[in-house]
Amino acid sequence: MRYFFKFSLFVFVFSFYLNANSQGTQPSISKPNILLVFADDLGYMDCGFTGSKIMETPNIDALSKKGIVFNNAYAGAGNCAPSRAALISGKYSPRTGVYAVGSTTRGPVELMKLVPVRNNVSLNPSFKTIAEGLKGQGYATAIFGKWHLADSKETQPEAQGFDLYREGQKEQSAKGSNEAADPKGVAYLTEAAIKFMQQTKDKPFFAYLAHNAIHSKLEAKAETIAKFKKKGLSDQMAVYAACTYDFDASVGVILDFLKKSGLEKNTLVIFTSDNGATQQSSQEPLRGNKGSYYEGGIREPFIGYWPGHIKPGTVNSTPIINLDFYPTFMALAGDHKFKGDGEDLMPLLLGQETETIRKSIYWYFPGYLDNPVIRGRDKVFRTRPVAVIRKGDFKLHLYLEEWMLEGGKAKINENNAVELYNVKTDEGEHLNLASTNRTKRDELLADLLCWMEKTKSPLPTKITATNKPVQGTVGGEN
Repeated sequence: MRYFFKFSLFVFVFSFYLNANSQGTQPSISKPNILLVFADDLGYMDCGFTGSKIMETPNIDALSKKGIVFNNAYAGAGNCAPSRAALISGKYSPRTGVYAVGSTTRGPVELMKLVPVRNNVSLNPSFKTIAEGLKGQGYATAIFGKWHLADSKETQPEAQGFDLYREGQKEQSAKGSNEAADPKGVAYLTEAAIKFMQQTKDKPFFAYLAHNAIHSKLEAKAETIAKFKKKGLSDQMAVYAACTYDFDASVGVILDFLKKSGLEKNTLVIFTSDNGATQQSSQEPLRGNKGSYYEGGIREPFIGYWPGHIKPGTVNSTPIINLDFYPTFMALAGDHKFKGDGEDLMPLLLGQETETIRKSIYWYFPGYLDNPVIRGRDKVFRTRPVAVIRKGDFKLHLYLEEWMLEGGKAKINENNAVELYNVKTDEGEHLNLASTNRTKRDELLADLLCWMEKTKSPLPTKITATNKPVQGTVGGEN
C-alpha cells in the first residue's frame, strides 16, 4: 500500500514536472529524452569520484555532484557481450544464452574440469529490445559505438529497434579522419550523438552512446599521454590514464551541449560502464578485474542526472544492475508493463524510495575465461564456471566444478565450492565466511539454486572420454 500510494503521487508530480519543463527545444514533447553514456572497461576505481588516485575525470566527477550516485551498481556480467545483452534485453544471462565474447572455452583445456555451456555470440531477434520498446512509445532511437551482439543482418542494431547506428572507428577510417587527434573515436561518436539529438525535434529520443573507450587497444592523444608521463606514471599507465582522460573530456562536451541546447531539463542522463577494468588497472580495494565475478569485475561507477528531478549530491547504496535500465526507461516513457528481470528505478532516482523492492540480484557464467585477475581465486583463469548472488550486504559465489564434482551440498563444509562475503564490511572480499556463518551461507545458497532452476540455467557437463572441451580460444577480445 505504501509503495502504491507513493507511486501514485510520483505519477502526479512527474506529470506536473513534464508540463512545467516543456519550454525547451522540444516544446510539444511530454516524454523525457534518455541519454545512456556507456563506457567500455571503465572500472569502478577508474574515476576520481569513486576514489582513484591515478585517473583524472573532472567532468564525470562534476556530474556526480549534480545528480545521484549509486555506489553498489553492477554490470549484468563480467565482460562485454553478456553485460550488453542483459542491458538491451532486460534479462539475465541464462535467458539470453550470451555468456562471453566469442567462446566460453578460453584458456588451456587440459585444466578445465567441466565442458562449458555453449555460448550465443548474438542476441536472438526474438527478444524485444529496449530500443524496440521505446520506439513503440514514440521515441527516436540511435546507438553510437559498440553493439557487440550481432553475427548476422538480423541481429544488427537496425534490425533490433534502432533507427540509426554509427559504429565509430571504422567509419572514421573510411572518411579519412585524423585518427591521431581522436584515436579511440570518442569525439567522433560524441559529435554523431549530438547531431542526432539536434535533428530529433519532433519526438523524444533514446541515445545509446556506447563508447569504445577505454577498451584495449589503449590509445590517447599524444598531448594527453605527455600530461600523465609528466606525473611520473609508467608508459603503460600514462596511456591508460590518458585514454580515460580523453573519454572524460567527451562527457564534458555532451553535457555542455545539453545545457546550451535547452535539452538538459527534459533529458535523463545515465552514466555507467559495461564491466570492470582489465588487469592493467588494479581495482583495489576491490578484488578482481574484468572477467571475474568479484567486485572489481562487476561493480561499476553509476550516475543519474536530470536537473529539476534528481536531487543533486544524492548517494544511494542499494544494489542495482544494468538490466534495470529497461523497465526504468519504459516507465519513464509511460509504459509500466514490461516484464523482465530488472526493476524500475524511477522511484529511487526521484527520491521517492531509497531501496529496491527485490531482495537479490544474480550472475551466471558456465564457462572459462583465460588470464588470471589481480587477487583472484585462480592462477590460470579469470573465472571458472560460477553462479553468484548478492542479497543485502552478503554475496555468495558458487563454483560449479567443486559443486558438481566434489560432493555438492553433502560435502559443502569441505569441498570449497562456496565463498561468502559481507561486502558492506569487507568490500575487498578478503574474509570467506562460508564456514563461520553457515546460516547465511545456506540461506543465500538456497535462493541461488532456486533462481538457477527458475531461469533454467544450463549446467556445464562432466568431462568424459567422448565430450572433452574443444581447443580453447586464447587471446583476442578481452
